[in-house]
Amino acid sequence: MFVDSATIRVKAGDGGDGCISFRREKFVPRGGPDGGDGGNGGDVVLVAREGLKTLFDCQEQHYYKAKRGGHGSGNNRHGRNGPRLVIPVPPGTVVSDAQTGEQLADLSRPGAEFLAARGGRGGRGNVAFKSSTNRAPRTAEPGRPGESSILRLTLKVLADIALVGLPNAGKSSLIAAVSAAQPKIADYPFTTREPNLATINRGNIFSFTIADIPGLIEGAHSGRGLGIRFLQHIQRAKVLVLVVDVSRAASVPARKACETLESEMAYYDRSLLDRIGFLAANKTDLDCSDAALTELRRFCAERNVEMFEVSALTGRGLGAFVDALSSRILLREAVVGC
Repeated sequence: MFVDSATIRVKAGDGGDGCISFRREKFVPRGGPDGGDGGNGGDVVLVAREGLKTLFDCQEQHYYKAKRGGHGSGNNRHGRNGPRLVIPVPPGTVVSDAQTGEQLADLSRPGAEFLAARGGRGGRGNVAFKSSTNRAPRTAEPGRPGESSILRLTLKVLADIALVGLPNAGKSSLIAAVSAAQPKIADYPFTTREPNLATINRGNIFSFTIADIPGLIEGAHSGRGLGIRFLQHIQRAKVLVLVVDVSRAASVPARKACETLESEMAYYDRSLLDRIGFLAANKTDLDCSDAALTELRRFCAERNVEMFEVSALTGRGLGAFVDALSSRILLREAVVGC
C-alpha cells in the first residue's frame, strides 16, 4: 500500500542513573567511593533506506521509543549505553516538526540520516563527586531524560522526469511503453491512484527515472478529483512532460487541457512551470484533430517547449521522444557538474 505521509512520535532513551557505592575489601576498612556513571540513552535516528517506496510502516507504528541507558554500579562500572533506534524511511522523505511546520531534514539520498531525538546523558556516580573536602560523597546524579518530538514525514518521489496530464491522457500507457514498468492501465478516469516510478536504461552507462502521477482536473487545487496532493511528487523532477490526449474522443480540448495543467500546477508551486520541457501529444493512433495539433504547436512555441506526436499503443514517435528526454537529462547533469 502506497503511503506518502505519516505523523510519528519519537522518544529517545533516558540516561541511566549514577551509582552511590563504596569500595569494600578485606583489610580496607574505609574504601573510597566507587559508584559508576549511568549509560547514555539510545538515540532515535531516521535513515533513508534504498528500496523502500512507502511510509506505510511509519503510519502503522507511529510511536517509536529507544531503550534507556543502564544504571551505573559499584566497582566503577559504567552503565551500558542504550542502542540507537533506527527508523528506515524511503529516500525522498522530508522531515518536519508536526507542531510548527518547520522543515528539519530532507533525506533525499539513500543512506542519509537525521537525528530525530537525542538520548539522555547518563548520571554521574559518586566517584565524580569525591574531593579533598568530601572523601565519602553520598551523592549521585539521575540520568537525564531523552528528547521527544512529534514529526511529520512527507515522501516526495525521486524522479528525473515526471509526466503530468489530465485523467485518461495515457500517462501510464506511455510509461509502460518506454520502460519495463507495468502500471495499472484501464479506460476510465483515475486509474492511477498513486505515483508510478520506472527506470529507462540507455545502454550500460546511463539510466534515468520517470514517474507519472494521478491525473489532475480543473479545480484540483480546491480538492476536486484526487486534489493536488500528489503534485509534491514532481517537485524534485528535473524536467516535466505534459501528456495530452489529442484524439477526437478526448473529453477536454487539447489546448484547454494544457492550460488547466499549468493553472493547477501554478496554484501548488509556480516554479514548476519553469520545468516544463516537453509536451507529448498522445493517442495519435486514433482519429486526431489537425486543429488540436496546430493549437498545441502554437502553445509550445509560445512557451519554448518541445512537442512530440506519439502513440503509446503503436510506439509511434517514442524513440525520438526518449532520445530527447535522455539528452535533456544528460545536459542538465553536465551543467550541474561544471
